[in-house]
Amino acid sequence: MTFVFGSLVVLCIIFPFKVRYRMGKGWAKAVLKLAEICCGVRHEVEGLEHINADSAAIVLSNHQSAWETLAFRCLLPPQTSLFKQSLLWIPFWGWAMATLKPIAIDRNNKHAALRKLISHGTEALKQGLWVVVFPEGTRMPVSEMGNFSAGGAMLAQKSGYPVIPIAHNAGKFWPRYSFLKYPGTIKVKIGSPIESKSRKTADINKEAEDWIIQAMREIGQ
Repeated sequence: MTFVFGSLVVLCIIFPFKVRYRMGKGWAKAVLKLAEICCGVRHEVEGLEHINADSAAIVLSNHQSAWETLAFRCLLPPQTSLFKQSLLWIPFWGWAMATLKPIAIDRNNKHAALRKLISHGTEALKQGLWVVVFPEGTRMPVSEMGNFSAGGAMLAQKSGYPVIPIAHNAGKFWPRYSFLKYPGTIKVKIGSPIESKSRKTADINKEAEDWIIQAMREIGQ
């Protein structure tokens, strides 16, 4: 499916962004549906009322799996996301992602990466796209939470757009770096918007991190 849909997205480069995005979203939906049918991986979402499709926002979420990178394409309004520039070289998937207005950064140059996130992220928000950021920077084990980098919160502070915190336990059923999937229901919690205007970056980041930590405790219970 990655070969088929990835190729179609690349071939649709001559069409408007909306066409390519719908194609990519269709691929994500198909993969999630097959995961449900073949592996028994389902999901339930709490807090969808906090999603306003008419207003762009910055998503800060914990990162455990490849599942959320697919699911957020289906659960949230049209979006761009922050990820490693090297991923664009992955055949078909990476080539397709390169056509979907990604914010691809070089992690070895943190200052340049932050500048790119702020500039490209603000531009995307003004275009009505949501910006998805995983502050931990990499997929973490289910039992661990990585340190939250402040890049996403700084984007919110400088752009004035709100932050939507999201917590999930996808890694429990769709583990990182594993081919195997396990049947069960992934739980997703979406928080209310965190305002960023006239606030410090550290305060925005801390509020989002605290909310996600508490939400993960509730999901664990």
